Amino acid sequence: MGKKTPLYNKHLESKAKMVNFGGWDMPLHYGSQINEHHQVRRDAGVFDVSHMTIIDLHGQRVREFLRYLLAGDVGRLNNIGKALYSCMLNEQGGVIDDLIVFFQNDNWFRMIVNAATRDQDIAWITQQAQPFAVQIRERDDFAMLAVQGPEAPEKLKPLLPENLIAKVMALAPFHASWNNDELFVGRTGYTGENGFEIILPAQQAPDWWDALLAAGIMPVGLGARDTLRLEAGMNLYGADMDENHSPLESGLAWTVAFKPEERDFIGRNALQTQLDIGKHQIMVGLVLRERGILRGHQTVSVKGDGVGYITSGTFSPTLGVSIALARLAAGVYEPVTVTIRNKQLPAQVVKPPFVRHGKVCIDL
Repeated sequence: MGKKTPLYNKHLESKAKMVNFGGWDMPLHYGSQINEHHQVRRDAGVFDVSHMTIIDLHGQRVREFLRYLLAGDVGRLNNIGKALYSCMLNEQGGVIDDLIVFFQNDNWFRMIVNAATRDQDIAWITQQAQPFAVQIRERDDFAMLAVQGPEAPEKLKPLLPENLIAKVMALAPFHASWNNDELFVGRTGYTGENGFEIILPAQQAPDWWDALLAAGIMPVGLGARDTLRLEAGMNLYGADMDENHSPLESGLAWTVAFKPEERDFIGRNALQTQLDIGKHQIMVGLVLRERGILRGHQTVSVKGDGVGYITSGTFSPTLGVSIALARLAAGVYEPVTVTIRNKQLPAQVVKPPFVRHGKVCIDL
């Protein structure tokens, strides 16, 4: 038996198929993964993401610390509530985790990291924070919900406290607003759709869940979360990135802030060496041009440039074809084939995302 979120019983009431995910008992789907996927693309769905780890960092040098800890630069966060998506690297430039950090005030930042990497993340952050006298507090007293889809704002609006409605509805992407520790709402997500991620006291989560479902927001499981994020070209930790690959090899070069040049951060020297040599692998998108399903670890053959491999693959419910992220050597990628059941099937290299905000982003 794994850990249980505050909504475990609610998932059972909704007839969810439960699976172990990162040591947590989580809903895979509530009957139809495909229907849940389309619900988020076309209307609104709610995910229980309470397994994610929420960490509050306090201290007079907390901004200085995070500028050293992360490959992205929190020095750019000047507006209260602004968020940054970044990678946390080891000295070799490998990705320990990807995360979101919110600027609360000059002495307080909030960080959200992955569930499966919780222990190593907290240990690493705590170790690196000691010279900066930054206090680390895991907020396991909170639950977290993600309300995603084009109708998410209108369906969430009536459920918000009156003093937060205008602020939340006016949020730009990657910004948050909050009401002390009662409710924290960020305009963030993992689906490529409009929506919000909501942090609230754990004991309030079941009532919120009931209210969201009563508002016509369908519960959505991990299965649809994975197809949605892959269509949106978003990486999954442990598949598309890990400690053995840098952001440059994982399609995440855009998250690294090399300027200002005087800012030192963990892994900077290793990344600079990769850039200078220029022979590292890169991440691309693939679309299968015949019937079949692209899956992680399948071999990708590139004429004249050797082989690579798929890091994440799935059937895209929105596009009606199989799609993937793959790590290949930099170069020319046509023609490309993927080995599926001992057959070489043709695939096309594309630039992710595949789908964002309900719109197809590639040529089919």
